[in-house]
Amino acid sequence: MKPFAFAALALAAAAITVPAIAQDRSAMPEQQPLTLERIFGSPSLGGPSPRGLELAPDGSMVTLLKNRADDKERYDLWAMDLQTGEQRMLVDSEQVGTGAELSEAEKMQRERARIGGLKGIVSYEWAPDARSILVPLDGDLYLAGRDGNVRRLTETEEGELNPALSPGGGYLSFVRDGRLMVQPMAGTNATAITPDEPEGVEWGVAEFVAQEEMDRDTGQWWAPDDGRIAVARVDNRPVGVVTRAAIGAEGTEVYDQRYPAAGTPNAIVRLYVMKPDGTERVRVDLGEDEDIYLARVAWAPDAKTLYVQRQNRSQTRIDLMAVDPATGTSNVLFSEEQPRWTNLSDNFRALEDGSLLWSSERSGYNHLYRWQDGRWTQLTSGDWVVGSVIGLDEEQGLVWFTGNRETPLENHVYRTKLDGTGEIQRLTEAGWWNGAKMDDEARAMLVYRSNPGQPPQTYLADTDGRRTFWISENALDADHPYAPYLASHRMPEFGTLKAADGSTLYYKLISPAREPGRKYPVFVQHYGGPGAGRQVTRTWTDPLQEYLVDQGWIVFSIDGRGSPDRGKAFEDQIYRAMGTVEVEDQLAGAQWLKSQPFVDPNRIAIYGWSYGGYMTQKLLEAAPGFYAAGVSGAPVTRWELYDTHYTERYMGDPAEGDAYRRAGTLARSENIADPMLLIHGMADDNVVFENSTALIAKLQAGGQPFEMQLYPGQTHRVGGPKISVQLWKTILNFLDREVKGEGE
Repeated sequence: MKPFAFAALALAAAAITVPAIAQDRSAMPEQQPLTLERIFGSPSLGGPSPRGLELAPDGSMVTLLKNRADDKERYDLWAMDLQTGEQRMLVDSEQVGTGAELSEAEKMQRERARIGGLKGIVSYEWAPDARSILVPLDGDLYLAGRDGNVRRLTETEEGELNPALSPGGGYLSFVRDGRLMVQPMAGTNATAITPDEPEGVEWGVAEFVAQEEMDRDTGQWWAPDDGRIAVARVDNRPVGVVTRAAIGAEGTEVYDQRYPAAGTPNAIVRLYVMKPDGTERVRVDLGEDEDIYLARVAWAPDAKTLYVQRQNRSQTRIDLMAVDPATGTSNVLFSEEQPRWTNLSDNFRALEDGSLLWSSERSGYNHLYRWQDGRWTQLTSGDWVVGSVIGLDEEQGLVWFTGNRETPLENHVYRTKLDGTGEIQRLTEAGWWNGAKMDDEARAMLVYRSNPGQPPQTYLADTDGRRTFWISENALDADHPYAPYLASHRMPEFGTLKAADGSTLYYKLISPAREPGRKYPVFVQHYGGPGAGRQVTRTWTDPLQEYLVDQGWIVFSIDGRGSPDRGKAFEDQIYRAMGTVEVEDQLAGAQWLKSQPFVDPNRIAIYGWSYGGYMTQKLLEAAPGFYAAGVSGAPVTRWELYDTHYTERYMGDPAEGDAYRRAGTLARSENIADPMLLIHGMADDNVVFENSTALIAKLQAGGQPFEMQLYPGQTHRVGGPKISVQLWKTILNFLDREVKGEGE
């Protein structure tokens, strides 16, 4: 790693302000101090947190998963009538569910989806005729009517994974014991349509890296006419076995987990197409090289073509393949290539006229293109990034999508024409971070948004973006859970710094009401990694950060080079160089902080989790004595221990050169001289606990003092109403002692 040179960065800041909370506080309840117990208790201080919003196929109602006021982790299925606005619970998860323990496979799928801590109903699917809803619950499957009547579909000791309804409404499919089961909706018995296989071979599921890194959570795809189904066969036998000790409070459970560490074999994934009864099964020709990734699978509207996105092992190329579903023969229509890596997306659409909607970073920024008969039409352009395609209306020739044209701090919904003519129209209000989804016919839009002065809201909008109905206004009025704490709510300040290469870096700073002449300690929260984890966005402020401000901390974050949503040149600088530019940019932000008259330069602490935990260690190694203390949660210390798809995407093959050794934290761990608190869940199956034990052993062997807090039975997500309180009391006791000088 190159030494950090402070002089190489321009540190002049450009301030960006945000509007203050506009609510009338005269009618607010008596104000109270925030506590950790209240932050992690119920109901959520952010107000209602609906998940899984969907428009019914007939457009008559919106369904959503709504958490309970007395248990914010438990979700039930609710419906809102769009004529009356009436909300009612359709399925009560406690009354309908059995409370049965989930299978280990389903638990791991939930960990991959980052919903491991949720209870009750976590997903559902509308039947195409809009008369019923498929509800997985406690390992079994149920069918709920619009009137709330519920029929149990399965009752087995084995769990049912990845349930799906066919587009025509004729079939239900799911995975049981590694085999794909199909049940006619008019019948009662499910039949295995894939063969019985040796242990380690599964059908209809997504392999570990597809779930964890590729945003693909299924291995089955029904044709639009119900005539065929494409099914992935996953052979995990080549994948190395990691003996994972899930160390709990009352003992240790040992799991032999197939974990594809960087540089080791992946699962062999093949794709087949078959009739709903399993007959006429053909293997799709994915090419001679089986060391590839099955990235995406989608059907043409007429069901005559199956489209497959094939990504090579080094992730420098994505091939779009057209497959004949009757024979499995394929041909490559076109390829997307990048010199470092290609980013996957879900923006592909096959149109009725045979043309294709495609997302590409060939210009340096992710934009939309239309491909037809070998010709390309660019639909969007500029130094900004298209996010997700949310709706398509071929008859009107329109496409709706999200992006950040105005500023990386915000996310908006836009609309443009499919022929590449006309203006790109922004449909959402400035000053917000917006997400959205539309129904399959693009008749209406569900918009969810927040900003630093307003917790998450959800509304129904027409196709022009005009709000027609509040789903959850979540107004900050006297009845809101956050109302007793509004008096101390502090709005963030946004600004920019310049990195060594001239790149613009955005920061966020939340400060107590500053007293003239007083210097404050700073709590820096970072992530810093590629692909996810941005800290600086115009979204609702986590009440935990407001609590830290109440305790006298300034809270600061900066998104450095390598982070997403800023274009390929900004992100690519991390290639085979993890622990370099993103570390430099964090140090640049801290150096700017030290130059501010209201900051105590000797009392700056850093905190990060996962990649952020790794960053804490790299920062302490890069600049001994620069920070007062660091907290490192669930860190990667050796990139050879992390999975193939993520690590090789950014770091290449570990057998080539010494990039992995330089990127890890063990090679220079002797530089960690400042106080460090190391935290890890002892049942972590993502960043495995061995990452921390390797560092612990090396620090202890070197006689280096540090502190650690280990959590028996906890996975990558260490948390829970009481555990989260204990975790943060431990962190703040450490920082109060080492940074503030309290309690010594």
